[in-house]
Amino acid sequence: MPYAIRIHQAGGPEALCWEEIDLPAPAPGEATVRHRAVGLNYIDVYHRTGLYPLTLPSGIGLEGAGVVEAVGAGVAEVKVGDRVAYAGGPLGAYAESRNIPAHRLLKLPDAISFETGAAMMLQGLTAAYLLRKTYRVQPGDAVLIQAAAGGVGLIACQWARALGATVIGTVGSPAKAELARAHGCHHVINYSNEDFARRVREITAGEGVAVVYDGVGKDTFGGSLDSLRPMGMMVSFGNASGPVPPLDLIQLSQKGSLFVTRPTLMSYTAKREDLVALGAELFGVVASGQVRIEINQTYPLQAAAQAHRDLEARKTTGSTILLP
Repeated sequence: MPYAIRIHQAGGPEALCWEEIDLPAPAPGEATVRHRAVGLNYIDVYHRTGLYPLTLPSGIGLEGAGVVEAVGAGVAEVKVGDRVAYAGGPLGAYAESRNIPAHRLLKLPDAISFETGAAMMLQGLTAAYLLRKTYRVQPGDAVLIQAAAGGVGLIACQWARALGATVIGTVGSPAKAELARAHGCHHVINYSNEDFARRVREITAGEGVAVVYDGVGKDTFGGSLDSLRPMGMMVSFGNASGPVPPLDLIQLSQKGSLFVTRPTLMSYTAKREDLVALGAELFGVVASGQVRIEINQTYPLQAAAQAHRDLEARKTTGSTILLP
């Protein structure tokens, strides 16, 4: 029987348990995938700590790549032997093998490795819906990407630059600043020692940016609003520094009739056709070389707890994968 990481109670990294699991034959509409690589994402921390409550005990993890080993009745999306990758629910990617609804799987192009597939699906599809759907970046737009050296950040910076935007990124250290510059940022701001909203105004000659993509949350939300041009869009898609406090809507009018949204990947990929379309865009920019996927950390799947510790301590850059 395969092994998987399970959680029985919310808590710190020590809550992640390596256990043998019973894996039944795939039900109708499901496929069995043997993972070759699994992605690590900050949302996994939210699930582990209980910020996003789960029914326990539970598997964990939202992203993986591998080979289809079996399919249930009625499955038309994939067949046995297909190379596949996925991102999104249901939870359970931290496993050697798992069953998953077949309609959530995308066929992985031969030119993209399992490791790259696992590293890019959640972060890449997130970048895809942010840049192409939530606010559709246009040539000439100035955009601000918070945590530009993170997994989503490195992909979004490269992609936004390829779309013709002026890319401003924030980071927390000189090393991360160099990484962001190497991945598409025209301007990099170290928010540990600079007022990033003031610097954004200087860079944009006082105008502000068309959109802010902010996965940091509490620590940057106010400054992100202050970085926007009139009628600009604030896209809050994560809480790495903690949840954003309640917002008095009158601030949006005072700061220039701003828009604020809190999107999720699941909303944007709920329909199979939307998932396939976003996946095609992502595979296209990666295969073309416009976006490079940086796998900067690799851990054995059994060492998921250490991977979580390093992620929470902000010791990681780019993408991280777990190998079964």
